[in-house]
Amino acid sequence: MTARTARETPEPSTARADRTARTAPAIRSRGGKAPTLEEVAARAGVGRGTVSRVINGSPRVSAPTRAAVEAAIAELGYVPNRAARALAANRADAIALVVPEPEARFFAEPYFSDIVSGVGEALAETGMQLLLTFAGGPRERRRLAQYLAAHRVDGVLLVSVRADDPLPDLLAGTGIPTVISGRRSAAEPLPSVDSDNAGGARTAVAHLLSRGRRTIATITGRLEVYGAACRLDGYRRALTEAGRPPDESLIAVADFTEEGGRRAMRELLARRPALDAVFAASDVMAAGARQTLRAAGRRIPDDVALIGFDDSAIARHMDPPLTSVRQPIEEMGRAMARLVLSEAGPTATGEPEPGGGPQQLVLPTELVVRGSS
Repeated sequence: MTARTARETPEPSTARADRTARTAPAIRSRGGKAPTLEEVAARAGVGRGTVSRVINGSPRVSAPTRAAVEAAIAELGYVPNRAARALAANRADAIALVVPEPEARFFAEPYFSDIVSGVGEALAETGMQLLLTFAGGPRERRRLAQYLAAHRVDGVLLVSVRADDPLPDLLAGTGIPTVISGRRSAAEPLPSVDSDNAGGARTAVAHLLSRGRRTIATITGRLEVYGAACRLDGYRRALTEAGRPPDESLIAVADFTEEGGRRAMRELLARRPALDAVFAASDVMAAGARQTLRAAGRRIPDDVALIGFDDSAIARHMDPPLTSVRQPIEEMGRAMARLVLSEAGPTATGEPEPGGGPQQLVLPTELVVRGSS
């Protein structure tokens, strides 16, 4: 048996860690410098490679040896150099969250902050860094593609992607694992995390019908966004199932902004002044619609019932509080982070890569009934 093998072969008892701590000579870093990996290995009585395997969570280390190494790390106050570990493993230890929207919309809409919160929570468990970047125009997209092509991140999370946005395909060309929040189509080729948009909208409209509302309008988001199109489909499906063919004059297309909600509500009142309910495809647009309704002298919910989508803080703070479709946005962020880490493979997560095609997760929604309906 070689000397190296003898050092790395653990004794058949966890007492070895205690014996090592008692008998090994005290090792002090020269000149007060931080302890090194070699010093930890000497203190634990194992090889440098064994210490590396313990630090990286390898299962190919016995429990007694792991205990000895962990004891040596604690005694010496050793802190692993994460940057060096990432470089050696050809990793960046970072995930990019890319928002192809202007910064103003990002900070105005609660959806984005909830996504960031969920992503950050999941990444905090791994020690990975989160990089937030905006790519609202062609120049920003080209610059981002160049940056990512240098493999400065281990994965990309994309939110608020339009059906015709070239960015996902640009990213796919770099080979970097990419996960989308909200599919671009029913045949999305990239891994994605979404909520049940059509089911949530259907439930909202069914609720309005159950309350005796007869002329139900909707304010949609941009229909090139697949989620917005799904919410419109859910609206239409609920009416059809109730034997009420959808009336196109009760549909107004907006852009998920408060001003868009105000404008769309003005259009609807001009077309159908006798409407008695509105389903808005976001809480932000519902807030804009509410302002227009009040300016027109319409009481909520007496004259017009109002429902939003997202169940954001806006819904709870409106007067009256807004009935809204709750989508689990923070959980969507957590699921996106977990999915991109699994797509990045064992170097990022320590777990085996999943098999099969891209995963498409759809999380359930829930109608939260409040005073506006």
